[in-house]
Amino acid sequence: MQEEITNKSVVLATRTAKLTGRELAKLMRAVLRRTKQSHTAPKQGKQTVKQLAKGGSLQNIEITDDNIKGFEPFARKYGVSYALKKDISTDPPRWLVFFRAKDVDALTAAFNAFSLKMNPKLKERPSTRGTMQKFRELLKNAVRDRTKHKHREGPEL
Repeated sequence: MQEEITNKSVVLATRTAKLTGRELAKLMRAVLRRTKQSHTAPKQGKQTVKQLAKGGSLQNIEITDDNIKGFEPFARKYGVSYALKKDISTDPPRWLVFFRAKDVDALTAAFNAFSLKMNPKLKERPSTRGTMQKFRELLKNAVRDRTKHKHREGPEL
């Protein structure tokens, strides 16, 4: 079995009066940066449905909230690849969020964080007023010992 070795050439173009080592190093860094970008992992974040479909099977969920732009930072934070599609056939229009099937858990976490941000009342925290009321009731019902105790003893030797 014979392997074929191909030579890949790179063409560099620049405008300079004199090609110095610095200019050449700058050009090489630009080439390396471009080749590194082309070999990176699949894109994450907002995409088109067509781009998203290249990565595997898709699932979707329906959203009726108009504040879908607020979801994008949470999707970036959790590394979710998604595509938004507006369905105008219904009134009010609804949004379909397409995502890869493997991103279900990450998308669930992102939506939970997003919904907590949009509606802070969803947080399960005990109210301060309710806690204060409980303690007031406990104090009212507690038996108070109103006897005075005077202990006057000398120092122990």
